[in-house]
Amino acid sequence: MPDTPTPHDDAESPASSPSRADLDLVIITGVSGGGRSTVARALENVGYYVVDNLPQALMVTMAELAFESSAEVTRRTAMVLDVRSHAFSVDLTGAVKELRARGFRPRVVFLDAQDDVLIRRFESVRRAHPLQGSGRLLDGIVAERELLTDARDEADVVIDTSHLNVNQLRSRVEELFAVASSRSLRVTVLSFGFKYGLPQDADFVLDARFLPNPFWVPELRDHTGREAEVSEFVLGQPGANNFVDDYADLIRRATPGFEREGKRYVTVAIGCTGGKHRSVAIAEALALRLRDAGLSAYAHHRDLGRE
Repeated sequence: MPDTPTPHDDAESPASSPSRADLDLVIITGVSGGGRSTVARALENVGYYVVDNLPQALMVTMAELAFESSAEVTRRTAMVLDVRSHAFSVDLTGAVKELRARGFRPRVVFLDAQDDVLIRRFESVRRAHPLQGSGRLLDGIVAERELLTDARDEADVVIDTSHLNVNQLRSRVEELFAVASSRSLRVTVLSFGFKYGLPQDADFVLDARFLPNPFWVPELRDHTGREAEVSEFVLGQPGANNFVDDYADLIRRATPGFEREGKRYVTVAIGCTGGKHRSVAIAEALALRLRDAGLSAYAHHRDLGRE
């Protein structure tokens, strides 16, 4: 007769053992002045235990401590890395690889912004860049970009904060990370205005300027693409719904490939002239189509309210 398993045997069985992959681990990095502190607060708002200004040398140790802790609060842990750590770039990518080799599934978020925006931010608070030494602000920014090249290339999601205020950045992060158990692809449909520049964090860029502009319709000019009258005008134009349907189908078909390659975040940017009417209406419609197809998708409007 087979031996009856003891409680001790059952407690140590693989089925009941916790897995490092179950730890919701987020790593925040990026350029100085890119908004790391704002992102840290946003993650705290959605339930993460946040360790700020962590030297990269302690990443693996911190992850193991969070995994071994019995406290529920550390089940969702975010680490904000300090660029002042020497040998930052090489060690960061190596540390992420070590985390994955140990069974963790970290998500790396990289915050970026245009050089002129970073300069204005540093000048507004009268702070030196941590890497500028005796040189100019721009020298520090350039040196930091060189250090962070590999980190940016390997990030799961890149957020361009150039045109985001504090509230917009916080909202975007909360939307991305509010669902703790989501391991599937998350799609951000981002509307923008071409006259304000292309989003640096876009995986796809679509152009809605082939549609008539509601700006030239007096009764619609002061409204936005989130309002029914503008949305109905835009989506009622020939080719508009086909445009939305075709791209929704393209993204849906690409999703299994993205997931096989380990990509968890995709940004689809849709532009019109000012980012107020056409791109906003199309972005809302596309996000809805993707949700109807079973994807995790939401619309974000970068330039709404700038005019």
